[in-house]
Amino acid sequence: MASLPKITLKTERLVLRHIEEADAAALFGIYSDPETMRYWSSPPWQEQAQAQAHVAMTLAGYADGSIFTMGLTLPATGELIGVCRLHQFNRQNRRCEMGYILSRAHWGKGYMQEAIAATISHGFQAFDLHRIEADVDPRNTASAALLKRLHFVHEGHLRQRWIVDGEICDTDFFGLLRADWEAQRGT
Repeated sequence: MASLPKITLKTERLVLRHIEEADAAALFGIYSDPETMRYWSSPPWQEQAQAQAHVAMTLAGYADGSIFTMGLTLPATGELIGVCRLHQFNRQNRRCEMGYILSRAHWGKGYMQEAIAATISHGFQAFDLHRIEADVDPRNTASAALLKRLHFVHEGHLRQRWIVDGEICDTDFFGLLRADWEAQRGT
């Protein structure tokens, strides 16, 4: 896949933009918080070098078109408060996976719903996707409820799929078809 053009997406209260090298410190703040990472598929970051490696991986993903990552920022301050990502693209089947994370200080404000909706709309249009998938720890009821509000359908449960920091965890799979998204949005 070709490199991804640098774009900006705007929602009612957020500006979504590409990740930059200067974002490493903010990303470390998000990904090093144990509560924010409670249901993530890897343990909280322990070193700033992990944030720098993540930024490098993201920039490489832009360059080769394998990862579409948008940083969620507050327009008034430019503060990076989260990330929304499309990745694991399967071009033949026109599908990808979605991941997202939000700083704990901004939970419960509806920011992630805005960001995911903008990312989904862009993904279906720009990448001609047919399907977007997400997997969630079943204990993360807030994330599952968010996906359902965005018209994802719970499609399955896999037992003991992840081992994170020695803890064995299940996962729930959710899928969103472009036709369902467009029907709900009236497009």
